[in-house]
Amino acid sequence: MPRVRRPSGQTLSLLRSLIEEPRQWRHGYELSKATDLMSGTLYPILMRLSERGLLEHKWVPPEDGGRLPRHVYRLTAKGLAHAKEQIELCEETTPAARRPLRHA
Repeated sequence: MPRVRRPSGQTLSLLRSLIEEPRQWRHGYELSKATDLMSGTLYPILMRLSERGLLEHKWVPPEDGGRLPRHVYRLTAKGLAHAKEQIELCEETTPAARRPLRHA
């Protein structure tokens, strides 16, 4: 029987943030502020979730001439289902981790 690996607390925090508005594109700085994750933790998680097909990502051009293009992320349909499943599983097994979900 294959072992089921649970996501880390940091990954759950990111999934909770992304699930609040799953179709909205969000950039890393915004996600970092929402989750209190440092870039050295956040970006590897974002890359891992993207590689698994749970996030889609793209570069967006700057709105003004002074900024560089930004990489933005949002959940895929598969990612939304995965996020809901993982958060619910965590809440079932860890009552202290419960936090209400806002469904879009």
